[in-house]
Amino acid sequence: MKKICILVSFVLIVWCASAQGEPWMEGQSCTSIMVGKLASADGSVITSHTCDSRYRTWMCIEPAADHPIGAMHQVFRGTMHNRFRGDTLGVRLVGEIPEVSHTYAYLNTAYPCLNEHQLAMGESTFGGPDTLRNPDGLFMIEELQRIALQRCTTARDAIRLMGSLAEEYGYADGGECLTIADRMEVWQFEIIGCGRTEKGAVWVAKRVPDNAVAVSCNIPRIDQIDRKSKDFLCSDNVEKVARRYGLWDGKGQFCFWRAYNTDYAKGRNFLEREYHILNTLAPSLNLSFDAAELPFSVVPDHKVSATEVMDLLRATYDGLPHDMCTPLQMVNRKGDTIASPLANPWMTHNTIAAINYLKPNTITFHRGVSVAWCSYSFVAQMRSWLPDQIGGVVWLSVDNPAESPRIPVFCGNTRLPAAFDTCGHHAFNEGSALWQFRKANRLATLDWPRCSVLLNDVRREVEDSTFGQLEDLMKRWFRAVRLKPTFQQLPSDLLDSFTQQSYTRAAQRWQRLEATLWERFWAGF
Repeated sequence: MKKICILVSFVLIVWCASAQGEPWMEGQSCTSIMVGKLASADGSVITSHTCDSRYRTWMCIEPAADHPIGAMHQVFRGTMHNRFRGDTLGVRLVGEIPEVSHTYAYLNTAYPCLNEHQLAMGESTFGGPDTLRNPDGLFMIEELQRIALQRCTTARDAIRLMGSLAEEYGYADGGECLTIADRMEVWQFEIIGCGRTEKGAVWVAKRVPDNAVAVSCNIPRIDQIDRKSKDFLCSDNVEKVARRYGLWDGKGQFCFWRAYNTDYAKGRNFLEREYHILNTLAPSLNLSFDAAELPFSVVPDHKVSATEVMDLLRATYDGLPHDMCTPLQMVNRKGDTIASPLANPWMTHNTIAAINYLKPNTITFHRGVSVAWCSYSFVAQMRSWLPDQIGGVVWLSVDNPAESPRIPVFCGNTRLPAAFDTCGHHAFNEGSALWQFRKANRLATLDWPRCSVLLNDVRREVEDSTFGQLEDLMKRWFRAVRLKPTFQQLPSDLLDSFTQQSYTRAAQRWQRLEATLWERFWAGF
C-alpha cells in the first residue's frame, strides 16, 4: 500500500508539472549581443537575436516599392503567429499612417530584421510595469521595426522615426529592447508605454561604444539619462512618467532600468545570460554574479568575431556553476565520470520535477542562452567597406541555436529557399525549414552526453563548408572589381543561389544526421 501511495504521489507531481507547462518560457524570450566596429575581429558592426518562443518561422524578402502621393501604410496586428505570408487568420488592420514615396526591401521575419541598406535589428522583450501598457495604441514593436526598415538607412534615423511614431500614434506593446546596427555603429533602444489611457511612449537609446560589446536579455539595461550626449537619444517624458506612476521618487540620479524594470530581473540589470556573455568576453574585469549591477557595455579582452557571437548564442554554461547537467554526473565502477542520458541543457519541467522528486534539490533551473523553444535566431554583420548588397549578411538558423547550422542571407537577396514559405509550428511539415532541422535536434537530446559530440561535429562541418565557399565568392568579387573598377554589384540571382545551395546542403546533411541517430537508438532510448 505504501508503494502505491508513493507511486500515486509521483504521478500527481508530474501531472501537476505538466499542467503548469514550461513556466520559464514566459517573459524570458530572446537574447541579443551587440559588437562595435572596433571591438569586432574584422571591423564589422554586429547585432543578433534569438526568437525564443512560438513565433512564426515563415519568412521572406519583401521587395522595395514605389508609392503614389497620398498612399497610406496599413498597420496590422497579429502577424507574429500566422502560417504563411498572406495568411489573415488572427491578423487585423488597426490603423493607417501616411506612406512615403519609396520603401526599401527587407527581410520579413517575425521581428523584421534587415533591410537592403545594411540596417539590422535584434529584439528582446522586457515587459515592465503593466500599468504603462495601453492596448489602444497603434504600434506593436514589430510594426515599428517594419516601418523603420522600410524607410531608414541608419540606426539613428531608425530610432528617431520609431520614437516619434510611437509618441504620435501610441505604443501598445510591453517594454521592448531593439539592438540596432548599421554600417558604422550599434545602438540599444528601449521603449515602453506611458500609461493605460495615455497615447504615447517612453523611450531611450544609447550607443554602444565602438570598442565595446553589450547584451540585452529581457531586462532593461540603459542607465543614466544624458541628453547632452550625441550618443544618447530619448523622449521628453522619461522621468515625468516614472514619477507619475511611483517608479521613481525624484531623488538622486535617475536610472532608466531601475525605474522601468521587470520582476524577472529581481532588482538587477542582469541575470545568468548577461553575466555569462559579458564575463566570457571580458574575463579580466572579474565581474561577479553577486554584484548589484553590471555595466551597460564592456571592452572585450580580444577582438570578437561573428563566429564567436554564434558560439555565445549556443551557450548552456557547460562546466560552469549554472550548468544544469553537472548534478547528473556520476562516477562508474572504473572511476570514470559519466553523465546520465537524462542530462541535457533543455530538460523539460516534467523531467526536472521527476528528478527532484526522487532526490530533492538535485537540479535548479537556470535559463541558458540557447533554448529548445527557439523559433529562429541570427547573427547580423554590417560591413562598411563592402557594397550594401553583400556587406550586410544575416547568419540565420531555425530551432535550437545550440544545435542547428547557420546559413547566410544577404542584403541583396531577393528570395529565400521555399522551405521558409510555411511556418512549422502549426503542424508537422517535413517541407518546412523548422522540421528539416528539428527532427534530428530532438533525437540528439534523448542522449545528449553522447549525441552532442556527433551533432557538433556535423554542424561545424556544414558551417565550415559555407564559410569557405563564401570566402571563395568574395575573392572572386574582389578580383572582378580589380579588373573592372566600375563593377560593384553581384547579380541577385547569384546571391539567391548561394543562399539556396547553403540551405540545401545543410538540410540534406541534417537528414543524414537524423538517419544516423535513429540507427544509434536501434535498441531503444
